[in-house]
Order: sequence, then C-alpha cells, then structure tokens
Amino acid sequence: MQGLLPLIIGLLLLSGAGPAWSADEPTLGQRLQLWPEWQLPAPLPRPGRHSDLVYPSWFEGEWTVSSMALDRLDDDSSPLEHKARFIRRGGAVVGDRAFNAIAVGQAVLGSTLLTVEQPEREPNRQLARLRGDRLLETTVIGRRQSDPNRSDFVSEFLSDELVLQILHGPEAPRISRVETLSRYQPCAPASRERICADQWQARYSGPDTGLNRSPESVHRYRLELTRLQDRSASAGPPTDPSNGTNLGGGDGH
Repeated sequence: MQGLLPLIIGLLLLSGAGPAWSADEPTLGQRLQLWPEWQLPAPLPRPGRHSDLVYPSWFEGEWTVSSMALDRLDDDSSPLEHKARFIRRGGAVVGDRAFNAIAVGQAVLGSTLLTVEQPEREPNRQLARLRGDRLLETTVIGRRQSDPNRSDFVSEFLSDELVLQILHGPEAPRISRVETLSRYQPCAPASRERICADQWQARYSGPDTGLNRSPESVHRYRLELTRLQDRSASAGPPTDPSNGTNLGGGDGH
C-alpha cells in the first residue's frame, strides 16, 4: 500500500487544486533542471483556500489516461488506465474533481477504496476512505503553474504541486510530502486529440522531521491522454464503490 501512495498522489493531480498561475514561468523550468536533486522547501507559493487550477483550452473534454512508471519497468509492467474529465466553468477549463478522483482511486486501489470525499469549495483538500478503517487525507500546500492562456499558443503546459498526505488508521498516522512536476503537450503539433505528459516526482518525509529535506525516493511517469469522442461533459461521475451509487463530491471541477 505504501508504495502506491506517491502514484496515487501524482495521478490525483489531474483532479486539480491550486492558485492562480504564476508569471514567473522560468521557475518551473529551473525546478525541472534540478531533478532528481530536489530539496525542500520548494519554491512553491501556498494556494488560496478556494483557488483552482486552470488548464489550457485543449484539455477540455473526457479522456482515457494511460500512465506508466518509467523507473519500475519490467516484463510484467502494464500501463495504469483510467478516465479523466476537464470541463469549462466560468470561462475557464478546470478538472472535474469528483469524477477524476474516483476514477484514479478505483484504478489504483480497486475494492480497497471505499469513498472519495471532496469538501465543498475546498479544492485543495481531498479525503479517501479505505478498507481497514483507514483515511488518506491529501492537502495541497504548494503550487505553481504556467499561464494557461499562453499555453494555448505555445502548446505546452507545466505545473508543480506539493501535497501533504496523512494516512490515518488504527496505528499512528503516516505523514509524508509529495512533489510532482508535470509537463503536458499535444502528442502531435497539428492535433489536440492526444496529450502526452511527463511527470517528475519526489517523496519526502513529514514536516515533523524538518522543513529542509532531501527526497526519500524519486520517480518518473509518462502519461498519454486520448480524447473520448461523443462524450458529454455533463454526464454523471463514476460509481461510488461503497454503495453502487454515483459519487457526490460537492462542487467538483
């Protein structure tokens, strides 16, 4: 279970949660050049409580996501696949939080996942209830992204996010921090039907061990998003595995 947590966090970033974009875009490229020698504290501002991650317009729609851990390739390796959805709200393209979270959770954890809760109007916090009386609490504590409007023209979008994860259970809580830097671009310059992405990730110990930390582990992922045709963005979310009903998650984005 513990080995899957960084992957879960990295994929949950498709759900979205963060502040307005930063004008200091070179910082993202500079951070990428430092990988895998990342250190905390990361140069990421703390997001506002109600702020949202805004994507370029070419994300809008529903997708099949295929994800591969590049540092864990072997003969038995197969991509992790799930759905993702990005919708337009208030003139901006944002992730459908409830839909994306349950889709990723079901793909990674299967029946171990009971429910995913998205507190209303708190896009930076998410709760996943697991079998064995466990609760995975995820909170975004740092975020930087490139300007989505500029990305409409340069066809590249970067984001860097630091989350605090706490696994509550019968024993003492397990606390860690996970930073994931993602780079998205259309797989072909003339097509917006497939998006190719690379993710660089570092997992750190909890804040109780100190603010200045080196990673305990680093990972690389490659994602490909393939657009699903004739899908309505207003369709209901995936089924909640705990009771067979559609998942409710507040004002999902």
